[in-house]
Amino acid sequence: MSQHYQHDVLVIGSGAAGLTLALTLPEHLRIAVLSKGNLANGSTYWAQGGVAAVLDDTDTVDSHVEDTLNAGAGLCREDSVRFTVEHSREAIQWLIDQGVPFTRDDQTAHEDGGFEFHLTREGGHSHRRIIHAADATGAAIFKTLLEQARLRTNIELLEQRVAVDLITERKLDLAGERCLGAYVLNRASGEVDTYGARFVILATGGAAKVYLYTSNPDGACGDGIAMAWRAGCRVGNLEFNQFHPTCLYHPQAKSFLVTEALRGEGALLKLPNGERFMQRFDERAELAPRDIVARAIDHEMKRLGVDCVYLDISHKPADFIKTHFPTVYERCLDFGIDITREPIPVVPAAHYTCGGVVVDQSGHTDVPGLYAIGETSFTGLHGANRMASNSLLECFVYARSAAADIMQKLNQVSAPANLPTWDASQVTDSDEDVIIAHNWDELRRFMWDYVGIVRTNKRLQRAEHRVRLLLDEIDEFYSNYKVSRDLIELRNLAQVAELMIRSAMERKESRGLHYTLDYPEMLPEAKDTILRPPIYGD
Repeated sequence: MSQHYQHDVLVIGSGAAGLTLALTLPEHLRIAVLSKGNLANGSTYWAQGGVAAVLDDTDTVDSHVEDTLNAGAGLCREDSVRFTVEHSREAIQWLIDQGVPFTRDDQTAHEDGGFEFHLTREGGHSHRRIIHAADATGAAIFKTLLEQARLRTNIELLEQRVAVDLITERKLDLAGERCLGAYVLNRASGEVDTYGARFVILATGGAAKVYLYTSNPDGACGDGIAMAWRAGCRVGNLEFNQFHPTCLYHPQAKSFLVTEALRGEGALLKLPNGERFMQRFDERAELAPRDIVARAIDHEMKRLGVDCVYLDISHKPADFIKTHFPTVYERCLDFGIDITREPIPVVPAAHYTCGGVVVDQSGHTDVPGLYAIGETSFTGLHGANRMASNSLLECFVYARSAAADIMQKLNQVSAPANLPTWDASQVTDSDEDVIIAHNWDELRRFMWDYVGIVRTNKRLQRAEHRVRLLLDEIDEFYSNYKVSRDLIELRNLAQVAELMIRSAMERKESRGLHYTLDYPEMLPEAKDTILRPPIYGD
C-alpha cells in the first residue's frame, strides 16, 4: 500500500550538497533526505583530493578566480566564479565547526600552540589551496555531516528511496508552475509513495554512469537532471563531461580513482617504456588541467596501441607516500601494486558532469519551489572544464545559499494539499528485465565510443540515432511495467544521454572538455549551450 508523506523540505540526494543544505536550515522545519541506496553510496564519500578555497595569506580571491577562469576555457561565468570563491573561506569554516578532521600541517605552529591546516596543490591551481583530510576527504566530510544530521530530530534520513518523478502544478493541470513534491519508489515495499513538500531540492549528483568506464559509483545516473528536464527546467553545457585522467587500470579494480593530489605532490606520468610525455602537450606538464591531461593520455594510448599509461611517485620517500596517500597506497597494495616502489597503471574515465540544471546564485531552477545543487546543477562555475577540487566547494557554497533563499521564502509558501497517489493500475510486473540490462549496456558503450574524449560529427550522429531508438523502447517499457530502480535509472540515463548528444552537436568548435576532430579550433566568442524543454513550446 503506497503512503503519503508531508515535509517542509524534501532533499533528493544524501551527499555533501544535500546534507549541507539540511544542516543549514533551521531546526523547526521538517526535512526528509532521500538516498536511493545506502546513505554513503554517493560520489561525496569517494572524493579523495579535497576542497579548493582561499585560506592562506599568500593566496587571494582574484588568484583563485583567475585560475578557475583559465581552466574553464573562457566559458565560466565570472560572477558565479567570484561568488563561489568569495564564500569559500566561510564554507570551510562551517565544515571545521561541524568537526571535519582536516589534515593539519605539523611543520607550521601557531604562537598559541595550534597548527595550520595542510594545503596541497592540484592541476590548474597557482597556489596550494586544497584543504584535505589525507586522501579521503570525501569520506571525512560525509561521515561528519551524517553524524551531525543524525543528531537533528527534524531531519529524516531515508535509505533505499528512488525518486521517480517530480510533482508539479503543471503536471496536475493546476494553475501555476510550482513543484509540489515527488513520487518515490520505496525499494523495501516495492510501492511508489507520494512526498509533498513546500520546497524540493535536487542533490542527486552527476551522470558519469552514462559512460562505460567511470570513476563514479553506480548511482550517478543523472536522475536530478532528467527529472528537472521533464518538469520544465532548462539544462546547460551538458556536452562538457570531465574524464579524470588517472583511474586505476586493473581488471578487478572497479571505479577506483587515483587522486590528482599525487601529481600535485610530484607524481610523473610515463609511457610503458618509462618515458615522460606530458611536457610535449603542455608546459605545465603533469599539472595541466584535466582535459589536457586526459586527451594526452588518450592520444598516447591510441598512438602506441597500449591499454594504459603509468603514474609514478616512487621517487618520493616511502613514509611521505604512506602518510599523504594512505588510501591509494592500501588500495593499490590490495592489487599487488606497491606505489612506493613501482608506478601505477592508469587510464582516463568519466568523472564529472560540468553541465546540468540551470540555476541562479540561490540554486533555484526555472520551476518555483525547485532547487538544484551540487553536480546536478549548472551554476556557470566550471565552464568548459572543471578545475580540481572546485566541485566540493560548489556543493557547500550553493547549498548554504539555497538554504538562505528558502528561509527568506518560508512565510510565502504553504504546504501542498491533496496530491494524487501514484497510479499503477495499468501496469504489470515485468518478465523481460533482460531488455533493461541490454539497453543499459548498449547505451553506455556507444556513449563511450561516440561521445567520449574525442568526438566527430559522424560519431555524434550515430549516437543520436541510437539514443532515440532506445528512448522509444524505454518509454514503451516504462508505460507497461511496474517501475524498479534499474528501469528508473535507465530511463533517466537515456534522457540525459540524449541531452548530452544534442548539446555536443550544437557546439561547432573544440573548447575545454568538448574536443571534436571536425571543428578543432576554438571560436572567438564563448557561448553556453542552453536547451529548453518541450513544454516551453519552442
